[in-house]
Amino acid sequence: MIGRLSGTLADKNPPQLLVDCNGVGYEVDVPMSTFYNLPAVGERVSLLTHFVVREDAQILYGFGSAAEREAFRQLIKIAGVGPRTALSVLSGMSVADIAQAVAAQDAARLVKVPGIGKKTAERLLLELKGKLGPDLGLGAAGAVSDAQSDILQALVALGYSDKEAAATLKTLPRDVGVSEGIKLALKALAK
Repeated sequence: MIGRLSGTLADKNPPQLLVDCNGVGYEVDVPMSTFYNLPAVGERVSLLTHFVVREDAQILYGFGSAAEREAFRQLIKIAGVGPRTALSVLSGMSVADIAQAVAAQDAARLVKVPGIGKKTAERLLLELKGKLGPDLGLGAAGAVSDAQSDILQALVALGYSDKEAAATLKTLPRDVGVSEGIKLALKALAK
């Protein structure tokens, strides 16, 4: 319903803003990643928004980028994840970090976000797999293919630390297959 707000930033009190749009003040909740990039009070601001209507409230959420808004929309589609939890995730991690955690199936990174437990983190990883791609903040250099994700998981399952596995993964060719990649990674780790 309300897709974007442009106006004067009248007040900012984390995580809420007041945006004056030609005399009408809109209260907007934003993730901290957007909050930190806001101009000073009294200056012009433009935010992409998502409007949530509930029985007891109508809440407007604002985002500094289309990638943040799309990640928010993907998060709130997941059962048990409401707008407040989605804002918490986006406040604790960038969209690129979320996409990398999903690609690597790294629940430990999500559990560090306040309000996200182990079960919720695992559900997020499962539900978001394949939905947060290069268009949501990951450049081609940062993208992790399914094969690389499988290689990483195999190395961790074999007892290597996340750090060792990720470092070894960077030395492998980008287009390597899963079985060949595991063989090359094990050879590199054995040295």
